[in-house]
Amino acid sequence: MTTLARTERLALADLLDEIGPDAPTLCGDWTTRDLAAHLVVRERRPDTMPGIAVQAMSGWTEQVQDSYAERPYEDLVELVRTGPGRLSPFALPGADKMFNASEYAVHHEDVRRAQRGWTPRDLPVRVQDSLWKIVTSRAPFSLRGVDATVELRRSDRPRAHPSSHGKGASTVTLTGEPMELLLYLFGRREHAQVVLGGDADAIVALEQHSLSV
Repeated sequence: MTTLARTERLALADLLDEIGPDAPTLCGDWTTRDLAAHLVVRERRPDTMPGIAVQAMSGWTEQVQDSYAERPYEDLVELVRTGPGRLSPFALPGADKMFNASEYAVHHEDVRRAQRGWTPRDLPVRVQDSLWKIVTSRAPFSLRGVDATVELRRSDRPRAHPSSHGKGASTVTLTGEPMELLLYLFGRREHAQVVLGGDADAIVALEQHSLSV
């Protein structure tokens, strides 16, 4: 069975092939080559994983990633496409579905939306449903500490029950398709097509909140 993680991985690899190694991304000053190196190192070099999450330990991770970035670009993209080696933690049963769906969905859009003329993808309902599950599980982490109650609403299913987070006295609604909400929660605010509504103070609290990414 093809998973969302697998579908997004292959689509991203195809896009990386298409636009080449020097295209911009939404990941700061990373080019497509840098992003490809990051994805490969993340899956194939478990010794670098602490440095991905902890800034104080990032030196070794950056050194290894820089060395991978010097490889032929076509080889890097092929490593992205084929996925982790047998000894990688990401090769364990269920790991790809659990840890890579959001990783590849977000990074796919990081490449797409950094290019001129991009438009949102028309994703099937089943894909948006899968993304919604990720959104609702991610939200408590990304929105922790917001001085407001945040309601996430699906614009593609207006009658769907919102996902509510926080215990603030005021409420802000964040409305969009699941992919857009996911991008917002991962800090891609300027490129996520969402609508904020509700109490003015709550909107300000959310906009000023440093999302945990």
